[in-house]
Amino acid sequence: MSQDLKDRTKRFAIEIIRWVDSFLAKQSAWIVGKQVVRSATSIGANYRAACRAKSNADFINKLKIVEEEADETMYWLELIKEVNLTGDEPYIIPLLKESNEIIAIIVSSIKTARNGSK
Repeated sequence: MSQDLKDRTKRFAIEIIRWVDSFLAKQSAWIVGKQVVRSATSIGANYRAACRAKSNADFINKLKIVEEEADETMYWLELIKEVNLTGDEPYIIPLLKESNEIIAIIVSSIKTARNGSK
């Protein structure tokens, strides 16, 4: 798999962490922020695990976890945007875009792996 995607998922997690650290001081923002940090950081960690898969089936299973975590991150980002938890809506747009692009890359990788090449 790609070192570029390893780096990209790490940069995405870093952006989420920095962004969440700037959230408004509300309990709901803290709770939801914790959730989005957890899922966003899990994307890169699980992608790295997929890169070390023992078989094609293991690779696909690990990529499915990446897909789930990326989709969960998208959910939290959408929720944050809809309730305006941060007071900084313009900043969330590129995070939503990046999350969506990561999902598309992972789904495409799963389809490729199912067709027999890792």
